[in-house]
Amino acid sequence: MSDLRLGVCYYPEQWPESIWQADAQRMRELGIEQVRIAEFAWSRMEPSPGQYDWAWLDRAIERLAGAGLKIVMCTPTATPPKWLIDAHPQILPVGADGHTRAFGSRRHYDFSSPEYFEAAGKIARQVAQRYGQHPAVSAWQIDNEFGCHSTVLSYSKHAVTRFRQWLATRYGTIQALNEAWGTVFWSMEYRTFDEIDAPVGTVTEAHPAHRLDYRRFASDEVVRFNRMQVEIVREHSPGRPVVHNFMQLFSEFDHYRVAADLDVAAWDSYPLGGLEEAWFDAPTKARWLRTGHPDYTSFNHDLYRGMSRQPFWVMEQQPGPVNWARWNPAPLPGMVRTWSWEAFAHGAGCVSYFRWRQVPFAQEQMHAGLNTPDNQPDIGAGEARQVASEIAVLPATLEQPHSKVALVFDYQSKWLLDIQPQGIDFNYTRFAFEYYSALRSLGLDVDIVSKEASFDGYRLIVVPSMAIVSDDFVTRLGQSGAQLVFGPRTGSKTDVLSIPSNLPPGPLTALLPLRIWRVESLRPNTALELMYQGKPGTAHHWREFIEVPVEAAVLSTYPDGGAAVIRHSHCFYLGSLFDEATTRAVMRDAARAAGLQVERLDEGVRLARRAGLTFVFNYGDSTYAVPPDATLLFGEAQVGPQQVTVFRPAALGQPGQVKEATAAAAS
Repeated sequence: MSDLRLGVCYYPEQWPESIWQADAQRMRELGIEQVRIAEFAWSRMEPSPGQYDWAWLDRAIERLAGAGLKIVMCTPTATPPKWLIDAHPQILPVGADGHTRAFGSRRHYDFSSPEYFEAAGKIARQVAQRYGQHPAVSAWQIDNEFGCHSTVLSYSKHAVTRFRQWLATRYGTIQALNEAWGTVFWSMEYRTFDEIDAPVGTVTEAHPAHRLDYRRFASDEVVRFNRMQVEIVREHSPGRPVVHNFMQLFSEFDHYRVAADLDVAAWDSYPLGGLEEAWFDAPTKARWLRTGHPDYTSFNHDLYRGMSRQPFWVMEQQPGPVNWARWNPAPLPGMVRTWSWEAFAHGAGCVSYFRWRQVPFAQEQMHAGLNTPDNQPDIGAGEARQVASEIAVLPATLEQPHSKVALVFDYQSKWLLDIQPQGIDFNYTRFAFEYYSALRSLGLDVDIVSKEASFDGYRLIVVPSMAIVSDDFVTRLGQSGAQLVFGPRTGSKTDVLSIPSNLPPGPLTALLPLRIWRVESLRPNTALELMYQGKPGTAHHWREFIEVPVEAAVLSTYPDGGAAVIRHSHCFYLGSLFDEATTRAVMRDAARAAGLQVERLDEGVRLARRAGLTFVFNYGDSTYAVPPDATLLFGEAQVGPQQVTVFRPAALGQPGQVKEATAAAAS
């Protein structure tokens, strides 16, 4: 049996029991091996307080298991039932406007509510005790999409009480907090921790350090809530993987810390909805309307692979139009297959489609499934069947991808730059993505890692706009021996959101002795012209005024002579955000300096490598030619639009491999 498998999300409680058996049989015939159930079924499990009804779920599991399907059982805590809310209305979260958010959809709970913490633990224990040893239950999902619908931050009385306790633990004394935050500014000094409220509702902006600590606290509350359920499940169902399904490019809590308590980091992949809801401009959204951006899904794959102990999963894969974006186009034929194989190429162990059948009622009735509401196969079902047949062509076991390129992604930097963007459109996630996209367009594989990760074995490390850098982080980067690329604002703040005493880039001056003495943000219709390697380009969003040591090389300047791109020893520093071509050129030069071979791919063509195989994905309109001496496993030698090909190269030397050349020769 292959270590790659397909799954599907199924809701037996939403369908007549008379069709459960047929559904299970059709799943197996399609090539499905794993089924996720029950994440929203609390009201059916416990219809009244303390009165449990397991009979229907027992029968559903029996039908699925009887067809040879493995079950991912869920704790149902994303949807507390109405009777629980009525008994404890303080469970509901409170928005920044002070209004309590209401029952009637999902995720209507406050992570800091002691009543909900207790109730969630109780139902998790009941489910785990009931099904923890069931032979068909192969894995567990905790809750569902932590933080969806802006639910990480709550400003309830419970949250504020726990925040004060969190601050006392972090700072020890109120004097230490006042000193760290600089509360002497605007006469904001506190006498006790009990005087500190949530950082909302102020006349003008609340204190930035106060806001950053509230974000840290709220993230820790998610960690605490997840850990409680993980411990309960592991107690009653030892040996089975425990999973949570994170969301695409969602960054309102520290996913690394939540994933540290899990076995598998899973995520929910919606390439078309994600494109529509993200920062991309209208022409970009139109260009990739029915395929998704060629780097959007892979960014998430590489991010979640980097934090998962076992091969990551795609718990929900878009099979057709979704219902929740501002506009919801249908994917082009071939894209469901392409997205599925792209996940496997980047290290996924399972791709699970959402959902088995489109539901004809309630909030998600316009969200496609593998089957239409009248129970006929949709386009995605045929493509899933094709993927299942192609899995059998690959070796039974595939080692995990490991690149020579690392990109450091940091949730705390995202929070900090949201709090103090200086320019309203300074978007940390966007700019990290642009660096990643430039690397991928050069045919390079990329590992996305945390700042605590080991940097051993990497030849190129890219650090986009990481505002807070520690001395330890800088030391480990220096010891890595890798070529280093830093984006603007790296090292620009201290841990309490102040300007470093030696000015930016703060501790990074140990590697890059610059002095950034002024910054400016640029309007969207403003760009600074520059030249890089003899070609014109533009700088946008941001500019830093930099004192450059004489021993450093200035690779690009603005019209006034100010430095835009600097190289010093094995470090590149970018003092602005650049147009796509200039960003790609800088990454190309850094990769060559690292001894990596690059290839300029046609628009929309992407490569990925795993276990000695090369996967080609074509999001674009051109055709990619597989090397003539390669061995095809499946797909065509001429890879057309919306197509996938997998081949075994004849020899090393494919893009992204380390060349047998010195860094000097490579550059």
